[in-house]
Amino acid sequence: MNFPQIILYWISQYRWLLLAGVIGVVLLLLPTPANLSPEGHRLLVIVVITLILVVTEPIPLPATALFIIIAMVYSAIDTPNNIASAFMNDAVFFIMGSLMLAVAIVKQGWDARIALGIISITGNRTRRIAFGFTTISALLSSFIGEHTVAALMLPIGMTLVRYTSQDGENAQGLAAILLFSIAYGALVGSIGTPSGGGRNAIMMNYLAGHGAETISYARWMLYVYPLVLILIPLVSHLLWRSFTPEHHYLDSGIRRLKVQVTKQGPISGREVGGLIIFALVFLGWIFLSSRFGLGSIALTGVVLYIITGLVKWEDINRNTHWGVILLFGAAIALGHYMRSTGAALWLAEGLVKFLMQGSEPVRVLSDIVIVGMTTIMANALSSSATVAVLGPITLNLGSDLLHQGLITAIASAFGFFTAVAAPACAIIYSSGMVGARDFLKAGWKVGLLCIVLLIIYANTYWRLWL
Repeated sequence: MNFPQIILYWISQYRWLLLAGVIGVVLLLLPTPANLSPEGHRLLVIVVITLILVVTEPIPLPATALFIIIAMVYSAIDTPNNIASAFMNDAVFFIMGSLMLAVAIVKQGWDARIALGIISITGNRTRRIAFGFTTISALLSSFIGEHTVAALMLPIGMTLVRYTSQDGENAQGLAAILLFSIAYGALVGSIGTPSGGGRNAIMMNYLAGHGAETISYARWMLYVYPLVLILIPLVSHLLWRSFTPEHHYLDSGIRRLKVQVTKQGPISGREVGGLIIFALVFLGWIFLSSRFGLGSIALTGVVLYIITGLVKWEDINRNTHWGVILLFGAAIALGHYMRSTGAALWLAEGLVKFLMQGSEPVRVLSDIVIVGMTTIMANALSSSATVAVLGPITLNLGSDLLHQGLITAIASAFGFFTAVAAPACAIIYSSGMVGARDFLKAGWKVGLLCIVLLIIYANTYWRLWL
């Protein structure tokens, strides 16, 4: 192969990378829009390039994460030290600790025991098992947060896939439907109560600050939980239509699972010790996270596992997906600077002005604007950052503050489209069993369903019965 052929081959392989670069240069050469800082302008260019790279994946996603970091440094978005500080925070510690805890759970053998327990309830049909995963993840995440549930359920889903197919390449459809059932179920359930996510608490504070009527824990559930129960079977059905599992019955995997659990014998002292440590971490997440952070508590559990000899560092190092940690850290840093440079606020205000065209807000129209805008931004920022930025804007798009606040908080959970849109998505991506394009394959269907259903639900159930 001569040199021109090598160049043509490289261009054909990396055409999306080249296109992203060309678009980025063109956008940089454009004048900075009014009311947007130069740093915000440069950051939005980085965001556009990143979105192209994430969707088309011409380079591995961890490499895209490194691009985000170095691009922010060379674009002088902030000092290198400040960018590094934004990259490594408690949310990143939580993802890192969760992946390490998943390794410890597998090492203790609890993943096989729990998986067998779930199957004893759902039966051996793949569709019922997937529905069971969606339901369990949704119900749990309503009270303890989607990130915690995803970290707990991931090793269980991976175990079922592993015991069904010894060759992961021959079980990609099965892996996708089980793991997405965990992530999307957790996201759907997280809207159900104020404790489902930090974004819900942020919105409650905004509502109180704007003089809206007080909404209690029980009243939030009365408003929102029927939507959770409606979404669970619909999301499970869409996932079943999006992916084709190689096995409609998991008989062979269940047999292997039973053999493995039998070989493990009765629950040993080591397993009990491992369970106690995880239970302490779990309780810490629930009761101490507001003081110490989810990440520090997760890493404390990892240290305890290592100190007690229940897991070796070599096992953690070998089985932790470090690339996902890079990816999530870069996404967190990008979201941080979207807010601090004013780029997120500029986008939100511009979109509202364009869609509303200065007209008096009509409830259904304002709902469409709020839900669409919030969903888009939640897939670029974290859900909490999205509510923090958009809350003051959306609460001024009508007279019913509670209505507007709730649909903003709910729509911020619709991070279905990319591997970095939500911690639950990043956690299942870390398994290596699902790819970035799988999120788009299923995400647009689930996202569109949730958007349409939320708008209908808010303008029927809330208006007629509440």
